[in-house]
Amino acid sequence: MNHLFGILFSPQQEWEKIREGASSVASHYTKYLLWMAMLAPLAWQYGSTQIGWEVGGRVIKLTSDSATQIMLLFFIAILLASAFLGYMIHWMSETYGAEHSSLGKGVSIAGYTLTPLFICGLTGFYPLLWLDMLLGCAAAAYTVYLLYIGVPIVMQIPKERGFLFASAMVGVGLILCAALLGATVILWEMGAMPVFTD
Repeated sequence: MNHLFGILFSPQQEWEKIREGASSVASHYTKYLLWMAMLAPLAWQYGSTQIGWEVGGRVIKLTSDSATQIMLLFFIAILLASAFLGYMIHWMSETYGAEHSSLGKGVSIAGYTLTPLFICGLTGFYPLLWLDMLLGCAAAAYTVYLLYIGVPIVMQIPKERGFLFASAMVGVGLILCAALLGATVILWEMGAMPVFTD
C-alpha cells in the first residue's frame, strides 16, 4: 500500500522504488492486491442494491443475494486475472531481454498497473452510467500509460523493447477481457445471472 499514491501521482519514481523492492507473489497479494481488488465489488454491491440505476424514469436494483453472488465472482475474477497477467509478464520477459525477471515482479507490475481501475471501481457506490463510462475510459487510459512507462523501468530493458513488451501485454489484456466476457455468459447460463428487485 506504500506505493498507492506514488503510482498515481509520480509513477516514474514509484516504478523505480517498486523495482528495488519487488516482493513475492504471496506478499504482493496479501499486502496489496487482495485489498485493492475488494474496492469495486464492495462498491458495486452497495450501489446495485441500495442506489440502483435509473432507466426510463424507473430505478432498477439487484436483489441482495444476486448482487452478493455476482460480486464474489467479480472479486475472484479480478484476483485470477491479475495473477494471469503477472504470469504472462514473467513468461514473456525473456523474449524481450529482461534478465532480472521473477513471477513476483510480473505480479507487481500487473497489480500496480491496474491501480487506476481499482480506484475507478469506487464509482459503483453511485451507479450513474455516463459518469461511470467516462471515468472508466480515463482509468483504462491511465492504466495503459502506467504499463508503458513501468515495464522498461521494472524489467530494466531499453524503452524501445519495453514499448514492444507493453504492447504485447495490452494485447494479452484485451484477450483476457474477451475471455472474461465469455466466462460471464457461461456463468449466467449456470445460474449466476442478475436478479432484479422488481
